Amino acid sequence: MKLFTPRSLALAAALAFTLPVAAQAADTYQIDAAHTHVGFTISHLGFSETYGVFKNVSGTLTLDQAKPQASKVDVTIDVASIDTASEGRDEHLKGPDFFDIAKYPTMTFKSTKVKVTGKDTATVTGDLTLHGVTKPVGLVVKFNKAGESPIAKGRYVAGFSALGKLKRSDFGIKTYLPLIGDEVTIAISTEAVQQ
Repeated sequence: MKLFTPRSLALAAALAFTLPVAAQAADTYQIDAAHTHVGFTISHLGFSETYGVFKNVSGTLTLDQAKPQASKVDVTIDVASIDTASEGRDEHLKGPDFFDIAKYPTMTFKSTKVKVTGKDTATVTGDLTLHGVTKPVGLVVKFNKAGESPIAKGRYVAGFSALGKLKRSDFGIKTYLPLIGDEVTIAISTEAVQQ
């Protein structure tokens, strides 16, 4: 079973297309790891879908209200933080058959293009580096909300959701193909705090 990504990254992921006036052009935001979920699903032998997450995610967003297409995201994921609810499977995934974290401990996503597609949606394309390979990956991003946190006064927060797909074989991760799926579906939800 295998892989993710994304975050990107994706992460990632995240751009602001129509942020409220409280956010100024080209503001920098820090990803809030405690409120960021980078999940993935992959077919297991055709019988079921295996779900997993990467727990340790960090990165920044540069959100440009005046020129949303100039917004950027830069995310790093600690691959060893993978959790598929099976300790044995997680250890196998960390090993040389799959992620090989001894050689490739992190994956990164750096956006290269933002295309605004609607009032609160965009397509974010970026370079995903995973398992020593860098390839372009696209994410469909939805802007959820931005504003002052009602709990942490004085903290301005922007929230996004993103979906994407990739082929693990494109990144040189081919163990058990085609028994374990090649296509990986990515789902990201993130909050980022204005700096």
